[in-house]
Amino acid sequence: MKKRICIICGKLLNDGIIIYGRGICSCCEKRLMNIEMDTDFYDYYKQCIRRNIAELVIRGEELKCQNYRF
Repeated sequence: MKKRICIICGKLLNDGIIIYGRGICSCCEKRLMNIEMDTDFYDYYKQCIRRNIAELVIRGEELKCQNYRF
C-alpha cells in the first residue's frame, strides 16, 4: 500500500483527513481550522489545497454535471 503524505507539511500521514485521495494530517487540520485569514500561513495553506485538491474536485464535477448556461 502506498504511504500517504500530508499535502501541507509533507510528513507521513498517520491520521487526519483524506479528500480525493490526498491527505491533511490532524496537526495541519487543527491549524487550518484556527488560522486567521490575514496571515502568510493562510495563503500557504490555501495554495497547497488549491494545488492538490481543488483541481481534482473541479475536474470531477465537470464530468458529472451538465453544461448549464447562466
